[in-house]
Amino acid sequence: MRTILRILLTAVAVFILAHVLPGVEVVSYLTAVIVAIVLGLLNFLVKPILVILTLPITIVTLGLFLLIINALIILIADYFIDGFSVSSIWMALLFSLLLSLLQSFLFSILKEDQKK
Repeated sequence: MRTILRILLTAVAVFILAHVLPGVEVVSYLTAVIVAIVLGLLNFLVKPILVILTLPITIVTLGLFLLIINALIILIADYFIDGFSVSSIWMALLFSLLLSLLQSFLFSILKEDQKK
């Protein structure tokens, strides 16, 4: 149940950011749910491989290269999902940063509700 709620909150965050950022488009709320699921799968399956392969450059940049990896994950999701588009790597980087912040905020609200 908690996983489904996290996916739905991520979908809400994707939908909000698509309306706020000019270079990101999401066709419908169902597409936002699909984006949330695909991003979760990509973060689980592809991101660890990318982190291991780029470990030297990540160490040299003191971890800042992980931001580029997050943007690449967003662009991979853009490639696989028809109703989701991101205009550039810079927009993907901004989308990734704002998505992380919005998810942190929404998930913290979720944790507070579960404590009560």
